[in-house]
Amino acid sequence: MTTIEVLGPGCPKCQLLYERARQAAKELSLECDVVKLTDINTLLSYGIMTTPAMVVDGTVKVSGRVPTVEQLKEMLT
Repeated sequence: MTTIEVLGPGCPKCQLLYERARQAAKELSLECDVVKLTDINTLLSYGIMTTPAMVVDGTVKVSGRVPTVEQLKEMLT
């Protein structure tokens, strides 16, 4: 099962990325867990310096911006 982590302090952009990631996974019928993490140590462990960020199965896919749903779908396939 795929794990999608959305990382950020809880700002509106972080929430938007979380919602778009969920929508992209749903549209792809992807069996996954989408979780939102706000712990600063988790961000630093991935080397993320700008938020929001998205990590898929331990790999940072995006940091510092909110891609469109279509762009996220490309990242997830």
